[in-house]
Amino acid sequence: MDGCTRPLALGYIRTGVVMTADDLAAERVGLAAFALAEGYTLGAVYLEHPNTAPAAFEAMLDEVRRDNEVWAVILPAAHQVTDGGLRAMRRQLEHHGTVHLVVAAPAP
Repeated sequence: MDGCTRPLALGYIRTGVVMTADDLAAERVGLAAFALAEGYTLGAVYLEHPNTAPAAFEAMLDEVRRDNEVWAVILPAAHQVTDGGLRAMRRQLEHHGTVHLVVAAPAP
């Protein structure tokens, strides 16, 4: 990786928390802005729908397994998953390498 390349981050949004299409668009924009501000290149954003969970998380893990360039997964906010869910996600991601779980807007 050269000095100009930003580390790759994936996004993960649980749509059960996001109520409207406008809310979802705002979450995506927020992830992109956070990624840019923190020095990441934002790759795919995975949307987890309550009726198909954990399909998006599994697809994201598949990408992590395939792409050694993935450095982080960004959640828009800590309230999107429980504390136990955050720990489980962190364990799953770290099991597949040094992929960090980053929360753009931590709980107050």
